[in-house]
Amino acid sequence: MAPHEKPAFVELLTQALGFYGQAVSPFAVGVWWQACQGVELAQVRRALTAHAMDPDRGQFAPKPADIVRQLRGTQADRSLIAWGKVMDAMSRVGAYRSVAFDDGAIHAAIEDMGGWPTVCRSEVDELPFMQRRFCDLHRAYSLRPDASWPARLVGEHEAANRLAGHGVEAPMLVGDADAARKVMQAGVSGSKTAITAGDAAPVIRRIGSEAA
Repeated sequence: MAPHEKPAFVELLTQALGFYGQAVSPFAVGVWWQACQGVELAQVRRALTAHAMDPDRGQFAPKPADIVRQLRGTQADRSLIAWGKVMDAMSRVGAYRSVAFDDGAIHAAIEDMGGWPTVCRSEVDELPFMQRRFCDLHRAYSLRPDASWPARLVGEHEAANRLAGHGVEAPMLVGDADAARKVMQAGVSGSKTAITAGDAAPVIRRIGSEAA
């Protein structure tokens, strides 16, 4: 969520906790705001609704941990869908053509896995491991509001043309074309935030990446 969405978030939280007869203190707002960073306001609304309808936990007022649990499940689904996009592009586009997906977290995850050509040339028996690693990285990047990504995933043809000083063609857009263009516009060159996924508190470091 962006800072300008905080008033709407506070209103949503006030209504959700008011349903259970609880008031919202400034301290509670701060904890909830930090817990829900990296996700969209609509996702928080759906998670609060899902909690209220949960036959086991819904009788109690939600805590940040309850909503984080709901959001992680949602994010796991999104990461599997994202992996499906990657698999489709691997078969349709291949390692030679550069690509731009409609989700910046896909770019960041693929870059951490060695880049687009490396992922495309994975052996069949490596795919289950690649899927797990991709989904872990994608979830971690998706939950980081400060995460950055390369503007495009560079294919072998573009890399060779760059070395030879030739021009490069526009990348293949994968998924929603307008969203993919926005991902390219928001992408960075020089370095990006890299996340070691799988821990409760991801470790952040800086690594080099392909220039956009």
